[in-house]
Amino acid sequence: MDGPTTAEPAPDACGLCGRNTNLEFHHLIPRKNHNKPWFRRQFTREEMRTRGAMLCRLCHRFIHRQWDEQTLGRRLNTLDALRDEPATRRHVRWAQKQRVARPR
Repeated sequence: MDGPTTAEPAPDACGLCGRNTNLEFHHLIPRKNHNKPWFRRQFTREEMRTRGAMLCRLCHRFIHRQWDEQTLGRRLNTLDALRDEPATRRHVRWAQKQRVARPR
């Protein structure tokens, strides 16, 4: 298989790599963009605040290092769009091999 599976991960697993570890909320429309006119025309305030995904630290850091806020908000504002990116597929293959730290 070449890339992440299309099945949804378990509710307590990372939305990208599927690892069961501590999760953090990733705003699919970065907060930095919420007051910009283009985003206010495209999305409601509520949608901008709540559209997100629960990701592990590895995946969350990868996303913010890989793309700027404009790209994330305009082009990669859904989990499916993120999953379809070749860079994300490579990252997910790597992340799935990483050891899961035990929660404290």
